[in-house]
Amino acid sequence: MTSQRFAAEALLSLAAHLLERSEVRPEDAELVARSLLSADQAGIYSHGLLRLPLYLDAVAAGGIDPTSRPSVVRRLGGTAVLDGAGAFGQVTMQRAVELATDAAQEHGIAAIAVQGSTHYGAGRFWTDQLAADGLAAVLTSSTGPVATPFGGSLPVLGTNPLTLSLPSAGDGPLVADLATTAGAYGKIVAARNEGTEIPEGWGVDAQAQPTTDPAAVLDGGALLPFGGHKGSGIAVLLEGFSTALTTASLAARTVDIWQDPSSRMNTGHLLIALDIAAFGDADRIRAQVAELQAQVRSSHPGGPVVAPGDLEHARTVDGGGVLLADSTVDALRSLALAHDLPAPEPLTDGSTP
Repeated sequence: MTSQRFAAEALLSLAAHLLERSEVRPEDAELVARSLLSADQAGIYSHGLLRLPLYLDAVAAGGIDPTSRPSVVRRLGGTAVLDGAGAFGQVTMQRAVELATDAAQEHGIAAIAVQGSTHYGAGRFWTDQLAADGLAAVLTSSTGPVATPFGGSLPVLGTNPLTLSLPSAGDGPLVADLATTAGAYGKIVAARNEGTEIPEGWGVDAQAQPTTDPAAVLDGGALLPFGGHKGSGIAVLLEGFSTALTTASLAARTVDIWQDPSSRMNTGHLLIALDIAAFGDADRIRAQVAELQAQVRSSHPGGPVVAPGDLEHARTVDGGGVLLADSTVDALRSLALAHDLPAPEPLTDGSTP
């Protein structure tokens, strides 16, 4: 994927201003822009500024309501049900993180189930905040119907992402943030936009035939689960955890904003947070997680092995500018021109890691 590097602050400013032009509150615009930029900085391009045009279309069409504010509709002990009421997923998730932090610090554990939400960006953006406060986390989400279970061909499941995170005394938390499909939906979109193929085993076309053409997957096809029947089982259960505890919609009953920007997706999330200090000495726990990271990195005599979260952390702290695909750059420049805003200028040309 050819790409160019841009100054992070320039991209953040452009994204926030574009959102504000769509009547998004300044504080919400900054949050949404930061979440997207954070994904690009970490190399998670499927969840970065690639999605900004989609968000703006959804606001204009009514699929996302920038005036809505999330509200707690049920609370018991360390648990709560949060209704996003069609607000940005990022706005709803920020509130969920705040609720989880307060409840976990009081009870040792918290579980926040979310309904009425939409796409919240990369999961690690939220669990990193919790890790900074000494909280381990499990985060799940439903999505639109884009995936089929093992042995199936119809798109009745979401990508159903899972994020697991542990605070560490090392360089960044130990974190795994992944879709339960073989490839993230945003990567399929990015491949179509860039005119490239996707790997074998990622999807099937409308005739249930394996394909490496991203357009065929997006046009009536379906993504496949990772890990065969095992990954499929995890995907199904994560959809249950994300939706069944609330009035959130199953993927099969959802119209994704990728297909109809006016759709109120009623996405569901589940955030579980654990205060590590409730289980023992927090410094010892962080040290043991750091030791686990070190053991993974030294597990091959020929060179370092990457522990979960290492690549994303290294890219985030690199400071050498943010890589964007050419198609994303073109979209941002078109939006900037349409709104009479300065388009970002590249720092250097390069290629993605």
